[in-house]
Amino acid sequence: MIKYKLICKDCETTFDSWFSSSKEYEKLKKKKFLNCHFCNSLNVGKALMSPSVSTSKNNLRDINSSGEKYREIKKTISKYQEFIKKNFEYVGENFAYEARSLHYKNKKRAKGIYGTASKKKLTELNEEGIKTEILPWIKNTTN
Repeated sequence: MIKYKLICKDCETTFDSWFSSSKEYEKLKKKKFLNCHFCNSLNVGKALMSPSVSTSKNNLRDINSSGEKYREIKKTISKYQEFIKKNFEYVGENFAYEARSLHYKNKKRAKGIYGTASKKKLTELNEEGIKTEILPWIKNTTN
Protein backbone atom coordinates (compact mmCIF):
# COMPACT_ATOMS: atom_id res chain seq x y z
CA MET A 1 0.00 0.00 0.00
CA ILE A 2 1.14 3.52 -0.76
CA LYS A 3 -0.29 6.81 0.47
CA TYR A 4 -0.21 9.89 -1.74
CA LYS A 5 -1.06 13.46 -0.88
CA LEU A 6 -3.30 14.65 -3.73
CA ILE A 7 -4.17 18.19 -4.72
CA CYS A 8 -7.08 19.51 -6.76
CA LYS A 9 -5.65 21.89 -9.31
CA ASP A 10 -9.00 23.72 -9.57
CA CYS A 11 -9.88 24.47 -5.94
CA GLU A 12 -6.44 23.70 -4.43
CA THR A 13 -7.87 21.30 -1.84
CA THR A 14 -5.34 18.74 -0.60
CA PHE A 15 -6.24 15.29 0.65
CA ASP A 16 -4.62 11.91 1.23
CA SER A 17 -5.49 8.70 -0.54
CA TRP A 18 -4.23 5.12 -0.36
CA PHE A 19 -3.40 3.00 -3.41
CA SER A 20 -2.28 -0.59 -3.73
CA SER A 21 0.72 0.56 -5.81
CA SER A 22 1.99 3.50 -7.83
CA LYS A 23 0.78 1.66 -10.95
CA GLU A 24 -2.71 1.53 -9.47
CA TYR A 25 -2.63 5.31 -8.98
CA GLU A 26 -1.57 5.83 -12.61
CA LYS A 27 -4.29 3.43 -13.83
CA LEU A 28 -7.04 5.23 -11.88
CA LYS A 29 -5.74 8.64 -12.99
CA LYS A 30 -5.74 7.55 -16.65
CA LYS A 31 -9.32 6.24 -16.40
CA LYS A 32 -10.38 9.51 -14.72
CA PHE A 33 -11.54 7.80 -11.53
CA LEU A 34 -9.73 10.28 -9.27
CA ASN A 35 -11.75 13.33 -8.35
CA CYS A 36 -11.75 16.07 -5.75
CA HIS A 37 -14.16 15.33 -2.90
CA PHE A 38 -14.74 19.06 -2.45
CA CYS A 39 -15.50 20.38 -5.96
CA ASN A 40 -15.79 17.08 -7.89
CA SER A 41 -13.09 18.14 -10.38
CA LEU A 42 -11.09 15.47 -12.23
CA ASN A 43 -8.07 17.81 -12.35
CA VAL A 44 -6.31 16.02 -9.46
CA GLY A 45 -2.61 15.23 -9.18
CA LYS A 46 0.04 14.21 -6.67
CA ALA A 47 1.36 16.91 -4.35
CA LEU A 48 4.84 17.06 -2.89
CA MET A 49 5.12 14.95 0.23
CA SER A 50 7.60 14.73 3.02
CA PRO A 51 7.87 11.67 5.22
CA SER A 52 6.32 11.91 8.65
CA VAL A 53 8.86 10.61 11.16
CA SER A 54 8.20 10.91 14.86
CA THR A 55 11.37 11.50 16.85
CA SER A 56 10.09 12.67 20.23
CA LYS A 57 7.13 12.72 22.57
CA ASN A 58 6.44 16.34 21.52
CA ASN A 59 5.58 15.11 18.03
CA LEU A 60 3.01 12.73 19.54
CA ARG A 61 1.36 15.67 21.34
CA ASP A 62 1.17 17.56 18.02
CA ILE A 63 -0.50 14.58 16.38
CA ASN A 64 -3.04 14.29 19.19
CA SER A 65 -3.84 18.01 19.13
CA SER A 66 -4.37 17.93 15.35
CA GLY A 67 -6.78 15.04 15.89
CA GLU A 68 -8.66 17.13 18.44
CA LYS A 69 -8.81 20.06 16.01
CA TYR A 70 -10.17 17.72 13.33
CA ARG A 71 -12.90 16.49 15.71
CA GLU A 72 -13.82 20.09 16.60
CA ILE A 73 -14.06 21.08 12.94
CA LYS A 74 -16.09 17.97 12.14
CA LYS A 75 -18.44 18.76 15.04
CA THR A 76 -18.92 22.34 13.77
CA ILE A 77 -19.61 21.14 10.22
CA SER A 78 -22.11 18.61 11.59
CA LYS A 79 -23.96 21.42 13.40
CA TYR A 80 -24.16 23.41 10.15
CA GLN A 81 -25.46 20.32 8.36
CA GLU A 82 -28.19 19.79 10.93
CA PHE A 83 -29.25 23.44 10.59
CA ILE A 84 -29.35 23.15 6.79
CA LYS A 85 -31.35 19.90 6.91
CA LYS A 86 -33.94 21.48 9.22
CA ASN A 87 -34.26 24.81 7.43
CA PHE A 88 -33.68 24.07 3.73
CA GLU A 89 -35.27 21.73 1.19
CA TYR A 90 -33.03 19.03 -0.29
CA VAL A 91 -33.28 18.98 -4.11
CA GLY A 92 -30.42 16.53 -4.78
CA GLU A 93 -28.88 16.52 -8.25
CA ASN A 94 -31.54 19.01 -9.46
CA PHE A 95 -29.87 21.88 -7.60
CA ALA A 96 -28.91 23.93 -10.69
CA TYR A 97 -32.37 23.50 -12.26
CA GLU A 98 -34.17 24.43 -9.03
CA ALA A 99 -31.89 27.43 -8.43
CA ARG A 100 -32.64 28.73 -11.93
CA SER A 101 -36.37 28.17 -11.40
CA LEU A 102 -36.29 30.21 -8.22
CA HIS A 103 -34.22 32.96 -9.82
CA TYR A 104 -35.89 33.37 -13.22
CA LYS A 105 -39.49 32.43 -12.48
CA ASN A 106 -39.54 34.27 -9.17
CA LYS A 107 -40.83 31.13 -7.49
CA LYS A 108 -41.34 31.62 -3.81
CA ARG A 109 -40.56 28.83 -1.38
CA ALA A 110 -41.01 28.64 2.32
CA LYS A 111 -37.48 27.21 2.56
CA GLY A 112 -34.23 27.73 0.70
CA ILE A 113 -32.71 24.81 -1.20
CA TYR A 114 -29.59 22.70 -1.00
CA GLY A 115 -28.25 19.86 -3.11
CA THR A 116 -25.35 18.86 -5.33
CA ALA A 117 -23.98 20.34 -8.53
CA SER A 118 -20.75 20.12 -10.48
CA LYS A 119 -18.22 22.93 -10.35
CA LYS A 120 -19.10 23.74 -13.98
CA LYS A 121 -22.80 24.16 -13.14
CA LEU A 122 -21.98 26.30 -10.11
CA THR A 123 -19.76 28.51 -12.27
CA GLU A 124 -22.59 28.88 -14.80
CA LEU A 125 -25.04 29.82 -12.04
CA ASN A 126 -22.58 32.42 -10.74
CA GLU A 127 -22.14 33.87 -14.25
CA GLU A 128 -25.93 34.19 -14.49
CA GLY A 129 -25.98 36.17 -11.23
CA ILE A 130 -27.35 33.32 -9.12
CA LYS A 131 -25.44 33.29 -5.83
CA THR A 132 -24.47 29.88 -4.47
CA GLU A 133 -22.19 28.65 -1.72
CA ILE A 134 -20.10 25.49 -1.50
CA LEU A 135 -20.06 23.77 1.87
CA PRO A 136 -18.18 20.64 2.88
CA TRP A 137 -20.56 17.77 3.59
CA ILE A 138 -19.56 15.01 5.98
CA LYS A 139 -21.39 11.73 5.68
CA ASN A 140 -22.45 10.25 8.99
CA THR A 141 -20.40 7.07 9.31
CA THR A 142 -21.25 6.21 12.92
CA ASN A 143 -23.01 2.90 13.44
